[in-house]
Amino acid sequence: MSAKHNKFKEEDAGYSMKEAINEAKRCLNCRKPSCIQGCPIANDIPDFIHQLSMGNMGAAMTIINEKSNLPAVCGRVCPHEKQCEGNCILQKKGKPIHIGRLERFIADFDTNMDLIRDKIPQKTRGKVAIIGSGPAGLTVAGDLARIGFNVSIIERQEEPGGVLMYGIPEYRLPKKVVRKEIEKIENLGVTFLTNRSVGEDFTIDTIFGQEYDAIFIGSGTAMPKTLDMPGNNLKGIVQSSYFLRMASLYSTGSVEKDEVPFREGENVAIIGCGNVAMDAARTAIRMGAKKVTVISNETFEQMPAIKFEYESALKEGAEFIWETNTKEFLGDEDNEYIMGIKADTLEGEKILHFDRIYLAIGSRPANRIVSTTKGIDVDDTGYVITREKPYGMTTRKGVFAGGDVVHKPQTVVLAMKDAKLVAAGIAQYVDAVKLLQD
Repeated sequence: MSAKHNKFKEEDAGYSMKEAINEAKRCLNCRKPSCIQGCPIANDIPDFIHQLSMGNMGAAMTIINEKSNLPAVCGRVCPHEKQCEGNCILQKKGKPIHIGRLERFIADFDTNMDLIRDKIPQKTRGKVAIIGSGPAGLTVAGDLARIGFNVSIIERQEEPGGVLMYGIPEYRLPKKVVRKEIEKIENLGVTFLTNRSVGEDFTIDTIFGQEYDAIFIGSGTAMPKTLDMPGNNLKGIVQSSYFLRMASLYSTGSVEKDEVPFREGENVAIIGCGNVAMDAARTAIRMGAKKVTVISNETFEQMPAIKFEYESALKEGAEFIWETNTKEFLGDEDNEYIMGIKADTLEGEKILHFDRIYLAIGSRPANRIVSTTKGIDVDDTGYVITREKPYGMTTRKGVFAGGDVVHKPQTVVLAMKDAKLVAAGIAQYVDAVKLLQD
């Protein structure tokens, strides 16, 4: 990595073998492990930690693989403090087992040593197409491939991974880690078809025309929300998701710095206070911002971001303004470029001056899939409606959906939790249809 990209190098080098085993030995192996209850996908945490404590890396990886298709990712970006680690019995003493770091160590060790590979069953159970290669799509693909389905993933970007590849900064989740996880899923027999866009290169109907038994929509929430107020068309107001995508490409040397919507020395504001806002703030600092201010309309206690991400942004120099509502974007003399905002603050109405504003107020599903097919209903906000039996099926027979396209944007592991249930629903549906055909 060149010197100019060193600021994007992964912060945490991870455990050494000795450190990981010593940490694993601290596990109490509780009779009723609350860490499992805190994990959205119910990972068998004490079991894989016990195997690690004995140095049985292959056995530990096998246990993790029973529940997770993306352990190297989850070990890095899951909100552990709110889930497994937050529920660890040792949390009461302020010294929980660092479960995420142990999961990451096992996954990285397996990748680096090429320890084990799943026995791939014959792909005779059915043929499934997946639209989107983010956490939900990859999870459904991995689960179905492991039980005998022939799976193809269709992705509109040139490289699979979705938000994992383009939305999470390199210093939190290196692209090489994502590529290795995807490679493992590919080794299960999953086919990746990239640079293919729904509505242009294919539709739901053309996929079914290729003898697929079921289709899964895991396209996420591709449309960022905007603020409908005066001045929202001024230059210099940018979606955080676009900024993060371009900064991510710059950090890996794929684009030049001037292609990133940012100029060194700018006074930057981030509107929003979730994890994406923290990523945008930390990235802007790394890119060379003079000052970065995160503006939240909520209180500190209501902040959506996890505490660790907030503390990291604070430590790196980001400033925070709480309970502040943006009322208007203010332009320069020519009313062309942003120069600040008018806002209601705890101290009354104020004008705050900024050179650049990144919006991080959430996103919503794009309608490319729904608008190019019939029979898929959405709710008033554009999210796809699904049913409980078979779990995840939309109002169109054989078409399933899961992850952020069904729910409001969630964490990687929550998208995986829902996707695992949908994968089971797809298997149930395809088996039932084939049984009726016999």
